[in-house]
Amino acid sequence: MKNAATPKAKTFNSPRLNALFSYGTLQQANVQLATFGRLLEGHADELVGYELSLLEILDPDVIATSGKTHHPVIQATGNPEHRVSGTVFQITDQELADADRYEVSDYQRVAAPLASGGTAWVYVDARGK
Repeated sequence: MKNAATPKAKTFNSPRLNALFSYGTLQQANVQLATFGRLLEGHADELVGYELSLLEILDPDVIATSGKTHHPVIQATGNPEHRVSGTVFQITDQELADADRYEVSDYQRVAAPLASGGTAWVYVDARGK
């Protein structure tokens, strides 16, 4: 997966931690345990310039893990009035790779601005809408 420079947490000194913003199933305890083998700790934040919709999931493994046939997905709007609420987690490089494997091909990981002033990785709609 082609990615920009890794967003790093402002509050952590370890260069091995990545800021990951989740607005959907990666916030679920069962998904975190299945994907990362642990529960993640995070803090509330918002993405600026994005809006939320739903995506039908066809991958049976992802449906089994999340328990849902439709997952939230976001698209960039460029409008600073549009915001998506979620949670910022600090995860390792390996956990970021694990998150990449969990997300279906309809999602693409990009760096995005947070309302708090930082930047985080986030999975956005890759379908080109």
